Amino acid sequence: MDGNDINGMGKCPINHGGQTSTGTSVMDWWPKALNLDILHQHDSKTNPLKGFDYRKEVKGLDFEALKRDMHALMTDSQEWWPADWGHYGGLMIRLAWHSAGSYRLADGRGGGGTGNIRFAPLNSWPDNANLDKARRLLWPLKKKYGNKVSWADLIILAGTIAYENMGLKTFGFSFGREDIWHPEKDVYWGSEKEWLAPSENRYGDLENPSTLENPLAAVHMGLIYVNPEGVNGKPDPLKTALHVRETFARMAMNDEETCALTAGGHTVGKAHGNGRAENLGPSPEGAGIEEAGLGWMNNTSRGVGRNTVTSGIEGAWTTHPTKWDNGYFHLLLNYDWELKKSPAGAWQWEPVNIKEEDKPVDVEDPSIRYNPIMTDADMAMKMDPIYREISERFYKDPDYFSDCFARAWFKLTHRDMGPNTRYIGPDAPKEVLVWQDPVDMVATAWDSARTFRQSDYRGGANGARIRLAPQKDWEGNEPARLARVLAALEPIAAETGASVADVIVLAGNLGVEMAAKAAGFDVTVPFAPGRGDATQEQTDAESFAVLEPLADGFRNWQKKDYAVSAEEMLLDRAQLMGLTGAEMTCLIGGMRVIGTNHGGTKHGVFTDREGALTTDFFVNLTDMAWKWVPTGMNSYALTDRKTGAVKWTATRADLVFGSNSILRAYAEVYAQDDGAAKFVADFVAAWTKVMNADRYDLQA
Repeated sequence: MDGNDINGMGKCPINHGGQTSTGTSVMDWWPKALNLDILHQHDSKTNPLKGFDYRKEVKGLDFEALKRDMHALMTDSQEWWPADWGHYGGLMIRLAWHSAGSYRLADGRGGGGTGNIRFAPLNSWPDNANLDKARRLLWPLKKKYGNKVSWADLIILAGTIAYENMGLKTFGFSFGREDIWHPEKDVYWGSEKEWLAPSENRYGDLENPSTLENPLAAVHMGLIYVNPEGVNGKPDPLKTALHVRETFARMAMNDEETCALTAGGHTVGKAHGNGRAENLGPSPEGAGIEEAGLGWMNNTSRGVGRNTVTSGIEGAWTTHPTKWDNGYFHLLLNYDWELKKSPAGAWQWEPVNIKEEDKPVDVEDPSIRYNPIMTDADMAMKMDPIYREISERFYKDPDYFSDCFARAWFKLTHRDMGPNTRYIGPDAPKEVLVWQDPVDMVATAWDSARTFRQSDYRGGANGARIRLAPQKDWEGNEPARLARVLAALEPIAAETGASVADVIVLAGNLGVEMAAKAAGFDVTVPFAPGRGDATQEQTDAESFAVLEPLADGFRNWQKKDYAVSAEEMLLDRAQLMGLTGAEMTCLIGGMRVIGTNHGGTKHGVFTDREGALTTDFFVNLTDMAWKWVPTGMNSYALTDRKTGAVKWTATRADLVFGSNSILRAYAEVYAQDDGAAKFVADFVAAWTKVMNADRYDLQA
């Protein structure tokens, strides 16, 4: 028998993707098992630049040289993918937009801060068709400047320079986005199993856009925002307006910003649908190896220039699509529009009786003119009363429109970079914006610090916003208890001249030191002063509302029962805070025995020495003397196997550290007889990491 033949059958001897010999994964065998992959999403083993500090190295980049080269690239049309009207501005803006536009406010995930558009699924979303060509056009610049500039920075810079090259005075640009090196496969983009599945799949009620499933922002699987042809592909601008408003709100944009972005995004460039969509090949992830990583290739008919097919909609929005001007509102507001079909069969709006001089010219032959077009979302800017009022204001005051758009573009492309203390480069604006969650220098203990999200660098202890609306009133922060604590700590801050934020963190650190001492260990928890206190005026209460925790497994609390399990919500919180599985385990065990549970509950407090930083949580969790007995959907009793007497109570967020094989392995490290010293050291390190997560001044 052939050595590569398994059980007499011709099977490939290579273990593809970590599969078992049966061709299925662990999760295939046990689909209800807790998947910890999200905590190891960017394992260092995937990074080819180990030890490389991008945020340090990018400071040595020749910023002006890169900008000059980027300007030159805009009009360096390539035969293999020619530029519309000889200018790549529209294409590069779309690349930057669709990279940044995946950001959603609810969990801070998505966005252009990691270069994730290079990988699946984003690189193959239908809405990102042909953006693989834009990235390939940028390759000469990436090749030239190497590791001094990340793909993430280069992509966003391309869109910003495109606007500058076409005449917009931009608001600024910051470098500092660090690339990831493999897909973020654990980010939830929706439950659909097919691209562009009907919107009903993600709404409780399609007539009520606010029922869109959280944390999603887009209306279809595979789209960035809304369907350009209308809700479920059925044109109705007033209905589309409602979905546009909800979608952009979920990216932290108000009505004026939404209108500015819609108009400004369509002031330049064009949509592509002058051909047969069925002639396009598979997306990059599904294309043959001979396509060299490109997708949507047209090997049947001419598929470039005027014959390009991307969205299926065909035409430019303005008369001069390579020039920043106020032409979008001139055409939108001064003409009547009617529904028509593009050559590719997509719904689009075209003007009635338009003047010849208002028509844009063909991308290849300037002697030919075509009708401009509008999508259903564009028509919403004319027909929705609120958007109409804003559009008319912009039309009458072009300078105001340009400024509003420049600021909204900057917000769109920098929203997930965090506060301006993280900005790098000569074009980083000095003006502090409210959405940057400004503080003088940033901090405050667990309830304050746990709001930190590594997805968009928001939240955290810095600023002591826990004493301001809306945080001071969040149920998870126990408002009555919080008020008593702040009443004790704020006078200390006033007497010493320290910030309240620093005093809160220092108080927490002292509590950890006292708990360690009670367990027999003298430790000093590192403390770095320098946090500042935010004011209510520096706090966008509406935007901050989404940071309110619905659950905090570290304090064994959730607002109510959810369809998602307590342990899954714990994992989500831990990943947003930037914690590893081991750090999460250590913090849970320590916080339980110290006695930090929400409302003082005893769930998971597996110790008779509450207040001491002992390993009792892990010792008793792994002790076979106890039997776990369910008492509710998320409650358990630990009973004596011999007598049946209840010793302790617990939740799923406690017992998962004994039931999940990976988390149990971590727990056993601390449950061992020699684990106490390591546990205290690891807890202090993890605690300090959380307290300093938003101290960007302490990071390179």
